Amino acid sequence: MIVNSLSLCYHNKLILAPMVRVGTLPMRLLALDYGADIVYCEAGLHLHLTDVLVFCAEVLSTVDFVAPDDRVVFRTCEREQSRVVFQMGTSDAERALAVARLVENDVAGIDVNMGCPKEYSTKGGMGAALLSDPDKIEKILSTLVKGTHRPVTCKIRILPSLEDTLNLVKRIERTGISAIAVHGRNRDERPQHPVSCEVIRAIAETLSIPVIANGGSHDHIQQHLDIEDFRQATAASSVMVARAAMWNPSIFLKDGLRPLEEVMQKYIRYAVQYDNHYTNTKYCLCQMLREQLESPQGRMLHAAQSSQEICEAFGLGTFYEDTIRELDARRADLLAKTPEAVEEPAEDTSGIIKMAIRFDRRAYPPQITPKTCLLEWCRREKLPQPVQRPIDRMFCSVVTVAEQKYQSTLWDKSKKLAEQTAAIVCLRSQGLPEGRLGEENPSLNKRKREAPNQDPGGPRVQETALPGEICKKPFVTLESSEENLLEGC
Repeated sequence: MIVNSLSLCYHNKLILAPMVRVGTLPMRLLALDYGADIVYCEAGLHLHLTDVLVFCAEVLSTVDFVAPDDRVVFRTCEREQSRVVFQMGTSDAERALAVARLVENDVAGIDVNMGCPKEYSTKGGMGAALLSDPDKIEKILSTLVKGTHRPVTCKIRILPSLEDTLNLVKRIERTGISAIAVHGRNRDERPQHPVSCEVIRAIAETLSIPVIANGGSHDHIQQHLDIEDFRQATAASSVMVARAAMWNPSIFLKDGLRPLEEVMQKYIRYAVQYDNHYTNTKYCLCQMLREQLESPQGRMLHAAQSSQEICEAFGLGTFYEDTIRELDARRADLLAKTPEAVEEPAEDTSGIIKMAIRFDRRAYPPQITPKTCLLEWCRREKLPQPVQRPIDRMFCSVVTVAEQKYQSTLWDKSKKLAEQTAAIVCLRSQGLPEGRLGEENPSLNKRKREAPNQDPGGPRVQETALPGEICKKPFVTLESSEENLLEGC
């Protein structure tokens, strides 16, 4: 049995709950700023176990867990390491242990989602589906407690019967977990249903481990003082806050709520500094604005299509430019310190057409990318196949078409994104379609339809590889699993 090397205390704590699309790094850091003691990573996290890569992102000073499609599924930093809990959704003990061991060096605790009632979670036997399978719950939690260096917890919903609920939590306690979070509603209830404080109280009076009360935002928690009232009503050791913190994370501040404009600007600064995807930033800000979404600022936010436009909507345009300039300088400094870079000839950037562009995969249909559009155009014009190669390891790429070079002035997180970005620069400079959703590109669509012997139910058409690609070496590679991990609500 492995002895836990870090004991995270769950007594008398204010905790940011795991929330789908909300609990990313900027929100977690903001909650810590305002007084949260423990923060959970976002619920709904999909962590593909096949070929998960762990990178130390030196420019951002973060540790990134990257999926095979280059999507950062979990990003953390040193500041939260002793207070962030990684929540996973799972229905398999051994796979759960594999994930726990992957993340345990960068988090303070491991939590298993046993409360999410959404179909995407329950249909895989995860989330609230586990509540009807105590044997599986026991196996998962026991395996984690014995096999990881971090304290293990779980988050559940109550059962229709108080007796069944108490029998379940007593069995869960015997697995050796450090604490249990209880959402005081059953799997069929939603926020508009009253939270069952009396059931949480019965659990707290039955167990010897800390009980964390959750579910009070709708009826009980409107300001900071209400958190303690909810704790006393449930007799819980600690309180986990979800929606009230999503609406205004300064709910954790003892001095009272801060003005929403101030809170949102602080959130945006973290989002830019830690390269949060603009769609996630936009979503979280919309949750904060709520009834103000129809205000002039709300409409500007709704129309924003980049982090820069979000910053401009909140008067932070200069901050955005200064931060991007600083991050680019860090990248250049790191590149200059790379030993291999000294041995390589200097890159001749004369004659390269450059644009400040980044590739956003969500703006394109599944089988169409700028690279496929560029390849198709070169074939149609009878030009040599584009030659594309990354020029560093951060990443940036130059594509050469008909002896003309094209490059974005912005840096990307992977070679694949950098190649797509360079292709966009070439296509836009030629006034050509790049395959975006809603964009007409008849010749490419026709080619897809006429692909010989294409099985509609078969695997997707693979994009033609361009020469000169390099791979970034991961610190950790975890293989051979088919499960998507989904966290609780």
